[in-house]
Amino acid sequence: MEISDWRNKIDVLDEQIVRLINERAAAARAIGKLKQNAGLPVYEPHREETVFARVRKVNEGPLTDSEIVNIYERIIDVMRTLQKKDQ
Repeated sequence: MEISDWRNKIDVLDEQIVRLINERAAAARAIGKLKQNAGLPVYEPHREETVFARVRKVNEGPLTDSEIVNIYERIIDVMRTLQKKDQ
């Protein structure tokens, strides 16, 4: 494949990733509303560690487990901020 082919592939993948992140955000917002109604905190470190363990388990590379967790730390941080904004 040529560079342009790889870039087109990345463009398609980026579109899929954006859709999935927005789906995740919608789910996080729904959870945030349930947390608010139940008087639960937005920040749940145990749940975050569970997510990190799960993404490490399914990671097949080429990214290292540490790199995957770094990405998910940022995703979760954004989702947590989204939940706080809705309260």
